[in-house]
Amino acid sequence: MQYRISIFFVLAFVLMTLRGFAQESLPNISYSGTPKKYEIADITVVGVQNYDPAILVNLSGLRKGQTISVPGDEITQAIQKYWNHGLFSNAKIVASKIEGRQIWLEIQLSERPRLSEIIYYGLKKGEIETISEKVAMMKGSQVTPFLVNRAEKYIKDHFVEKGFYNTEVKIFQRDDTTKVNHVILEITVDKKEKVKVKTITITGNQIFTARKLDRAMKKTNEKGKILNFFRTKKFVIEKYEEDKVAMIDKYNEKGYRDARVVWDSITRNDDNTVNVRIHVEEGKKYFFGDISWVGNTIYASDYLSQNLKVKKGDVFNPKYLEKRLSTDEDAVSNLYMDNGYLFSSITPVEISANGDTINLEMRVFEGPQATINNVVINGNTKTHEHVVRREIRTKPGQLFSKSELIRTVRELAQLGHFDPEKISPDVQPNQEEGNVDLVYNLEEKANDQIELSGGWGAGMFVGSLGLKFTNFSVRNIFNGEAWRPLPTGDGQTLSLRAQTNGSYYQTYSATFVEPWLGGKKPNSLSLSVYYSKMTSMSSSMYGSYYSSYYGNQQEDDRFMKVFGASIGYGKRLTWPDDFFTIYAELGYQYYSLKDWTSMFISDGKSNVITLGLTLSRNSLDNPLYTRSGSNFSIGTKFTPPFSLLIDKDYNTLYKRANDGTSTNASKAKTELYQFVEYHKWSFKGEMFKPLDNRSKLVLRGKVEGGFLGYYNESTKSPFEKYYVGGDGMSGYSMYGSETVGVRGYENSSLTPINNTGQYDGNMYTKMTMELRYPITLQPSATVYALAFAESGNAWTEFKDYNPFNLYRSAGVGLRIFLPIFGLMGIDWGYGFDEVAGRPTANGSQFHFVIGQSF
Repeated sequence: MQYRISIFFVLAFVLMTLRGFAQESLPNISYSGTPKKYEIADITVVGVQNYDPAILVNLSGLRKGQTISVPGDEITQAIQKYWNHGLFSNAKIVASKIEGRQIWLEIQLSERPRLSEIIYYGLKKGEIETISEKVAMMKGSQVTPFLVNRAEKYIKDHFVEKGFYNTEVKIFQRDDTTKVNHVILEITVDKKEKVKVKTITITGNQIFTARKLDRAMKKTNEKGKILNFFRTKKFVIEKYEEDKVAMIDKYNEKGYRDARVVWDSITRNDDNTVNVRIHVEEGKKYFFGDISWVGNTIYASDYLSQNLKVKKGDVFNPKYLEKRLSTDEDAVSNLYMDNGYLFSSITPVEISANGDTINLEMRVFEGPQATINNVVINGNTKTHEHVVRREIRTKPGQLFSKSELIRTVRELAQLGHFDPEKISPDVQPNQEEGNVDLVYNLEEKANDQIELSGGWGAGMFVGSLGLKFTNFSVRNIFNGEAWRPLPTGDGQTLSLRAQTNGSYYQTYSATFVEPWLGGKKPNSLSLSVYYSKMTSMSSSMYGSYYSSYYGNQQEDDRFMKVFGASIGYGKRLTWPDDFFTIYAELGYQYYSLKDWTSMFISDGKSNVITLGLTLSRNSLDNPLYTRSGSNFSIGTKFTPPFSLLIDKDYNTLYKRANDGTSTNASKAKTELYQFVEYHKWSFKGEMFKPLDNRSKLVLRGKVEGGFLGYYNESTKSPFEKYYVGGDGMSGYSMYGSETVGVRGYENSSLTPINNTGQYDGNMYTKMTMELRYPITLQPSATVYALAFAESGNAWTEFKDYNPFNLYRSAGVGLRIFLPIFGLMGIDWGYGFDEVAGRPTANGSQFHFVIGQSF
């Protein structure tokens, strides 16, 4: 009926229009008689500027040469099409000329106005940005009733999700006087107040307390309760419906599969709150009965049952059953998926229920094995494709493997060249062909880092410059077109660093790492070289004692120079699994000192030749914000036993070197440490475990320790000592020692001091527990907060070693990873235990972190 009335008004409008034009010498058409047939001679369009006339004519359904009735349905239907399209505020079709049986038609259209600007009232800047993305009305687009109504709906829905259940939206349209046929939309939003939950009353429950069921409702929580301080208290009907399902899921997980919400009610209060009442029916508890397998030919039923890890008599838990079948890392379906059976499926079917026991039949469809057809890589705009492909473990022609797909994602994340949160493998199966295409969608992220810093202290300026290029390309150094601004794309690492305050203190270092030596196997090559120099004038940085001791002597009169170089080779192992690597490094250090009393020798030269071996296993899933996996390493570094190879009386030299009254003590020290010897052992292990379903809250545990030994008691090494306590950054790394951070204590404050007044840590133990939670994981910045509990200590003699005698601390911190600057952070720690002889060592301490992780 409504349609007929609309047609009547349209037809009447056309009749009036044609009559009006008839008064202006347009063809006279009689509408009282029998309709006449005309052939359309031509069709023109007037009144529009932004559309192609030919397209508008096609939209009408009329065409040149067509025979129509006048008056008739063809004209009426054409006009209706323009109205239905929604882009025109007026539409008319008139006959501009009639000759015999031919008619010339003119389509008169008026465009709807276009959008000039949207002005929001009642919203904050951040809210406007979010709403604008949802509304998605671009400047210059036509303003139609549909788009206006859609905008109003999107805005209301957005704020309802935020708990503003009574939001009002008013949209006013006014002409833009500066542009022809353009309008400005003024959108006024009144969010009102959030609707919150005042009370939740649950009845009918006996198995679970109301408090436990209330905790199962994650998004619907009572206000005013301390337990809900960090939980949302707003009422959103969609979230409430989800929470009712979550509450029943809690029953299901405990075997109450018949549990249901019998009725519920929501009552509005005058203070903009609601009271929620829920009545549940729990039903009885069920248990797993017999589980049989049907359709399995690849794996035996006993083997599948063993991997299912569900036994007869266990509490019936559909959610756990689903996890064991498909979602867990070692789920039963993964047995098939890792063997190429991409199209396989396992469907649990209840075949009988005897009292409280449910018997299941697992119906297995194995299907054919799927081979990998194409492997496509998208998004690597900077990194060369061969660098990505050599990390991919899913090769064309191989059988599909889910575990290899997951491992590939990990390896691509470990490269550091792509945003690990955006690595998205797209599995495109083709069951008819029996194969699958894999598409790895990547997003490049900036990974090169720059360090530029300066500071003023001890009457001098100290500046640092460091550059780290993590995607360098040596082979393109002489290719001028590859310099943008540096040759990149081959995944090599080049690090350069310099620090100086002029001629008194200088240090330079360069490191190069090739992760795939030869390009065919993941065998790494590392090269490093460094040089540092300190002169007598720079010793003023260490206090007035040196200034008074040295007086005004010249720069070159006293100095310490250190030169070092190393070469390392790493190899990925295949046993026990291919997460293992072994790394060997040959290193050399040369120390040249002249009248430098702050070291163990004041004059002479020392040589340190080392060979290091490290066996490690790294299965961390993400290098920036790790959620799961572990990282363990055990290593040793040793020098040749020179005291056993060289015919020299080291015992006599040691006595002379430590005889304070001997005039030859300095010469004896020089000869004693001409070739330094030691052996050093270390162990480090850490594990990560997600604690929530979204894998955001992560628990990290770490334990580490080290031991510095000797071949001859008279030749104990003055190098490679452990300096424990503090931020783990400040200390004596230039002197060939290792700093170990223990937050909540001053730098090196947990390191024992020997009778000569020097730090003498020859072994240490450290334990750490951390809770981490991300603030943002965007490519431009990875930021997460942490809370930690830590303990550590160092000892000089092995007889004093006690791994349970540790200094304890706890605190909170923040980590920020910016691609151009690397890892930075700040920690506040509180050391609980007093350190003998160092009253200020513990207590409240702030620590800054640059380029490292505790």
